[in-house]
Amino acid sequence: MARRDFIDILLAIILPPLGVFLRFGCKEEFWICLVLTLFGYLPGIIYAVYVITK
Repeated sequence: MARRDFIDILLAIILPPLGVFLRFGCKEEFWICLVLTLFGYLPGIIYAVYVITK
């Protein structure tokens, strides 16, 4: 795993929308992650880690 991937996953666990934003910018992945995080912290983390690792 590259260093950037590790940092992105770590940020996705701490603050899910930030990790997704740094990887994809302000695209639909970011907005989906933001909404999921607002509904619940755990769904946001799961989605963020999934999107970053796929």
